[in-house]
Amino acid sequence: MSAPPSSTLPPFDPSDPLGLDDLLTDEDRAVRDTVRRWAADRVLPQIADWYERGELPGIRELARELGSLGALGMSLTGYGCAGASAVQYGLACLELEAADSGIRSLVSVQGSLAMYAIWRFGSEEQKQQWLPRMAAGEIIGCFGLTEPDHGSDPAAMRTYAKRDGGDWVLNGRKMWITNGSVAGVAVVWAQTEEGIRGFVVPTGSPGFSAPEITHKWSLRASVTSELVMDDVRLPADAVLPEVTGLRGPLGCLSHARYGIVWGSMGAARVSFEAALDYAKTREQFGKPIGGFQLTQAKLADMAVELHKGILLAHHLGQRMDAGRLRPEQISFGKLNNVREAIEICRTARTILGANGISLEYPVMRHATNLESVLTYEGTVEMHQLVLGKALTGLDAFR
Repeated sequence: MSAPPSSTLPPFDPSDPLGLDDLLTDEDRAVRDTVRRWAADRVLPQIADWYERGELPGIRELARELGSLGALGMSLTGYGCAGASAVQYGLACLELEAADSGIRSLVSVQGSLAMYAIWRFGSEEQKQQWLPRMAAGEIIGCFGLTEPDHGSDPAAMRTYAKRDGGDWVLNGRKMWITNGSVAGVAVVWAQTEEGIRGFVVPTGSPGFSAPEITHKWSLRASVTSELVMDDVRLPADAVLPEVTGLRGPLGCLSHARYGIVWGSMGAARVSFEAALDYAKTREQFGKPIGGFQLTQAKLADMAVELHKGILLAHHLGQRMDAGRLRPEQISFGKLNNVREAIEICRTARTILGANGISLEYPVMRHATNLESVLTYEGTVEMHQLVLGKALTGLDAFR
């Protein structure tokens, strides 16, 4: 079959070289464009300053605005949640991380970790009590799993909850907790005599504190905290009743990792766009640097990996919407997309030269943020071993 004449083909779009927009429905595009406009209006004008100062001012107001957009617990149903598709949630994550990883982390922890845990494993009373206000952004949530000495091995956590009459008493520490010091509710995972259980902990409970972690060089426009539980007394109905064991927190992490598959491509896209624009205007040796072969090779390789990553994210989203997405496939997506996003940012930095380290451009901010994204919610090594076990049938974790 001969190729159609070029006059009948759509024009080549440098921003969408594979025509991936054709995969989206009108509703998908509306969701994407709404989140993109919000980020452009509310985040981009100030994000470099927030990053430089190492703070996220007005986080509660931002959370309420994101709630009004339907971005919190976006893919959950009922209880004031938007009930969006997995693809639409992914597109929102991409646009939020195109602004900054810290903004996407705020949304991911709220919706895919804290809210998802209550929605998936909580009682009806817990869902009614917390989810509508969390979906509206009136209450910010956090998710306490990682500990100071136990990151990739959550089964070894030391946080412990014991029964005392009709109550639970919770003791322990959690580390690197997004939203911790501004949260109104924490989902905390702890060892019990029955196994690992999740607890819904109002952060105003006596004995609970969340000191903020400072001096970060990544995710600076994000609230990161330690959670400290010293004899926190909780009622019997604070425990999530529908799960015991690591299946609970790991299921939540799979939901959040899916958002990272998309979000990392947002950081990559913005860095690629900055490099492309710069290459077309920055002149050296009498012409724009984009006219040199080595620069064009860099841009071509960046574009290939960026849009392959977006295509992979869309495929995984379709599988999630069909109820066919496996945890190993999420590991596949996070491993590939975050790793390639970092490489795109690093290559973009070389095209911008010295300007690449300036906050006048977004590249170094995204690159440093992605260094955190690379290791949180599963390090590279953990995802490699998940895939290695799936491929060989042999467990190399121990």
